Amino acid sequence: MAREPIVTESPLGEDPERDLRPQRIADMVGQREVMQRLDIVLDAARKRGEPLGHILFDGPPGLGKTTFATCIPREMNVPLVTSSGPALKAPKDLIPYLTNLEEGAVLFIDEIHRMPKPVEEYLYTAMEDFRLDIVLGEGVNARTINLKLKQFTLIGATTRAGMLSGPLRDRFHIREHLGFYTVEELVEIIRRNSRKLQIPLTDEAAVEIARRSRGTPRVANNRLRWVRDYADSKAGGSATLEVARAALLMAGVDVLGLDKQDRGYLETIIRVFGGGPVGVDAVAHTMNLATDTLSDEVEPFLLRSELVVRTPRGRVVTTKAYQHLQIKPIEKPKETDQRMFE
Repeated sequence: MAREPIVTESPLGEDPERDLRPQRIADMVGQREVMQRLDIVLDAARKRGEPLGHILFDGPPGLGKTTFATCIPREMNVPLVTSSGPALKAPKDLIPYLTNLEEGAVLFIDEIHRMPKPVEEYLYTAMEDFRLDIVLGEGVNARTINLKLKQFTLIGATTRAGMLSGPLRDRFHIREHLGFYTVEELVEIIRRNSRKLQIPLTDEAAVEIARRSRGTPRVANNRLRWVRDYADSKAGGSATLEVARAALLMAGVDVLGLDKQDRGYLETIIRVFGGGPVGVDAVAHTMNLATDTLSDEVEPFLLRSELVVRTPRGRVVTTKAYQHLQIKPIEKPKETDQRMFE
């Protein structure tokens, strides 16, 4: 049975936890070049009275792809309909979304790279010609119905743009890659959200949280919430630098933003595999974790932080990682001398 499309109203409600997400593009922090380009295409579309061209956002999780997708319909004053790649398992699941769209509406598909190939192919004519070709019947009795769609904007979000087929990627008029945030940008986000959550937060505490947030607003917000909980429980509700450090220490988050799993990954390579090189499958089996968990959640930040490198032979821990973990590098044994066996 096909899913009913989910229509999101322009306001997200009065829940402060959800309102941490900006409501307008002008309220967003960071991604300045992306925002400037979007301002131009939004302004041009409004002046022409036309729907916005299809947009693809790609980049690591937590950098604002969904925020952009929810802010754009508000800027255009059009409805937003949301779905996700895993939910669209067959073309019949996509049909209700497309046929019920209003003129100029935005259809947002999160994790669009996870759509099956038949569903993806169904989007080709919908995106290009605003038409659906529906086949009724089978064999010699089959006939095709061309269903005209109202003009709409498709916004796709993906963490793996390389998994999208070329024909689908080419049908997006605008492609934007979202990068990581600076500490200064995260500090501003934390300050704004501390006011929304009504947390007395010092500037030093905001900087400390930002430094340990991996350049990612979602991580910063999650760690801000944890500091708030800790401050309410242990420090009378005030989040000073000392309180923030104590809260993050209890959560196992160190000065670089590494958590227990990150450090366990590095320590496993050092302790069991002599610092590498070693394949990710071997590390995953040793840690009793799924390989995808390491490659998708753990390794990207460690690679970006230059704590581990990928080589043709496998992962290798860097000198910086040894220094951070305060572990002395293990001296590699020399090749066995043949004379020992003579």
